Amino acid sequence: MAEINSSPSEPMMIRLYKQTSTLEVWKRTSDGTYRLLKTYDICKWSGELGPKFREGDHQSPEGFYNVTPDLMNPNSSYWLSFNVGFPNKFDQAWERTGTNLMIHGDCLSVGCYAMTDDGIKEIFALARETFRGGNRSFQLQLLPFPMTEANIQANASSPHVDFWRNLKEGADIFDNTSIPPTWDVCDRRYVFNVNDPRTAPLDPLGPCPVL
Repeated sequence: MAEINSSPSEPMMIRLYKQTSTLEVWKRTSDGTYRLLKTYDICKWSGELGPKFREGDHQSPEGFYNVTPDLMNPNSSYWLSFNVGFPNKFDQAWERTGTNLMIHGDCLSVGCYAMTDDGIKEIFALARETFRGGNRSFQLQLLPFPMTEANIQANASSPHVDFWRNLKEGADIFDNTSIPPTWDVCDRRYVFNVNDPRTAPLDPLGPCPVL
C-alpha cells in the first residue's frame, strides 16, 4: 500500500468484472486520485452477463452501489461477507427484487460473488480498515466487462446494451479522472456527479435535472 502512496485508513473502491471474473480494489492516494491496489480472481458468480431482475433468478447483480458498515457481516455462513446493497434506487425503480446478495468466501454462488476464504479475508480487512479511518462507505462498481466501446459493440445484440451504456458513463468518469463519481438515479437511469449537497436526492422515477 505504501508503494502507491496510500494507507489502510484511506477511502477505497471496488470494481468487479463478470466476464473476466476479476475484482479490483482501488485505494485513494496522497494526491487524491485512486490507484489499483490488488486484483483478485472471482471463484464463482452465477447467471449470465446482465442485471439481476428478481428473487430466485440466480443472477449476480450489476450496477453502482455504496457499501456501508451495516452491510458488513463478520459472522457469515461463507466465512466473511458483505452485502452489495441490492436493490439500490435504480433496482427499486425497475421493481427488481432480491435479498442477501453478497460478496463472500467459499466458491459457491446463487446470485452472489464468491471470492474464496483467502480472498474475502483480505477484501473484508481492507473494507474494515477504511471504515475505521472514518469513511462512511465505499463505492462498488459491478460491471459485465471492461466498459470499452469495443466490448459494448461486441455485445450490441444483447437486450442489456442500453443499461450497459448507462453504466459506461460512470465507468468512463472514473477511467478519465481516477476518482469515483457520485451517482444517483432519475428517470429510472443512473446519473453521475450531479448531486448538490444542499438539495435532496433525486427522485428515481422523476425527470432528470439538466445535465
